[in-house]
Amino acid sequence: MIAPAVSAGMGPVHQSAIPATTEVDVELVLAVDISQSMDRDEQEIQRAGYVAALTSPEVLEAIRFGPIGRIAVTYLEWGGIGEHFVVAEWAVISDMQTAQAFAGKVAEAPLHQKQRTSIASALGQAVTMVQVNEFEGLRKVIDISGDGPNNQGGKVTESRDAALASGITINGLPLMMKNEQNAWQGILHLDHYYEDCVIGGPGAFAIPVRSKEGFADAIRMKLVLEIAGLSPNSDARVMPAAGRERVSCALFD
Repeated sequence: MIAPAVSAGMGPVHQSAIPATTEVDVELVLAVDISQSMDRDEQEIQRAGYVAALTSPEVLEAIRFGPIGRIAVTYLEWGGIGEHFVVAEWAVISDMQTAQAFAGKVAEAPLHQKQRTSIASALGQAVTMVQVNEFEGLRKVIDISGDGPNNQGGKVTESRDAALASGITINGLPLMMKNEQNAWQGILHLDHYYEDCVIGGPGAFAIPVRSKEGFADAIRMKLVLEIAGLSPNSDARVMPAAGRERVSCALFD
């Protein structure tokens, strides 16, 4: 009989010592823009919108009716290259109690603000967070919001394509709450930019936010669609991936 090989000074590794993954319906990264163009009022509205959506009856119902009945979610704020803040670590949401616990961490965290906008870097960080977590989702989704194009950190399309190659879908929340006169760091057709250059994967879609008043509703609708895996084509406000460039994706890199 051959004894099991072990490292010097160590006993055999038992199967129970290997951590098991937790199955969930969706692994969801909420990647939220904190670049300089986002003023404090907009940041507060953004935070409040996510907190309200995560604990809303509509989102909780979408979770409850999933095949497994729970999701894994994390809340990431991002700015320029390497400027990432994990506001709320990965957690399972399955009911009101777990939703409130997660939303409370988001609500209580201090606000940050950074100068640049690196969607490319944010996507890279989000992909890593999906790859190294302890969950196994039926779907893997990055939900990225922002009020301007990528202006640092390499080509956004390359980061998008790397995420898609790893089996992750990217959905977008382009924030178009500034008018033409004060959108100094944005572009007029940010919705087109997100659709053509940022989002991708099976069923990918973007929901433009054109007013502060509509922010909470947009986030809630987006989370319901992502959690339930519904087709966005039934709602005219939801724009699926365009499949062609109407703006130059490389112009702002």
